[in-house]
Amino acid sequence: MHSAADCLRGGLLIAVGAAVTAIGATPDAGTALSAARSLRTQGCAGHPGIRVALRASVALNAAALHWSRASNLKSAVELSGYRAEQSAALHVSGDAGAMQQAMRIKLCAALTDRSFVDLGSAQRGHDTWIIIAAPFTPPAGTDANEIAGELLLRINAARARPRHCGDKFFAAAPPLQSNALLRRAAEAHVQDMISHDYFAHAGYDGSTPAQRVTATGYRFQIVGENIASGPDSAAEAADGWLASPAHCENIMDPRFSDSGIAYAATASGTPHIYWVQEFAAPH
Repeated sequence: MHSAADCLRGGLLIAVGAAVTAIGATPDAGTALSAARSLRTQGCAGHPGIRVALRASVALNAAALHWSRASNLKSAVELSGYRAEQSAALHVSGDAGAMQQAMRIKLCAALTDRSFVDLGSAQRGHDTWIIIAAPFTPPAGTDANEIAGELLLRINAARARPRHCGDKFFAAAPPLQSNALLRRAAEAHVQDMISHDYFAHAGYDGSTPAQRVTATGYRFQIVGENIASGPDSAAEAADGWLASPAHCENIMDPRFSDSGIAYAATASGTPHIYWVQEFAAPH
């Protein structure tokens, strides 16, 4: 049996600046957002400006306020209810000019990143806490059939050409056929990982990929499984698997003829999205 696991998980990006002290006017509630929008448009630190709107976020305002009260930054974001794919943050002590200079140095990469669209801040005296974030936007569950079909097309396009998977060479292989029983096995495992908050080939009940496929009634002579955590599109999932030698070997293995694909995302709490692809050939 072939199996491979690779955690392709988007990480929380945190940039916390050292406190800067300067004499001047205390920043007001709108100063951070105004300064951020200006830097986003103009560009900074070698990053060209962009014209993607930067929104004021009530939830991130609450998160910044929680953070200002000595809360852990990650916990503060979670308490606010904001579900972030990535975030960057800054605490600065000083006037409006010092705050803008600190943002220019510490937050420029996030401010000029199109995926970061929400900003919240909190002020207490001369101290300002700023959080900018990219929201968690997983594919809609209603698009499951379309997304699974797109991923299979990408996998088959990869199989259509010779390639190296690490140091192993694979010739082009015939396309995989979508199989309803394998899709059922993939759906069962992806929902199990969501429900029990884990990421592994072994099921919560200890089941193996082969056992899950057998449970659907599919009789196989060979079976394999790829899983991923983190990609938010079929393209990203396919690219991540192809970049990993073990996943790539499953994709290119000519002995496999059938496939089933599923994905699922958490509906609340910590953002997670999981992908499962079953590979098999029947008796």
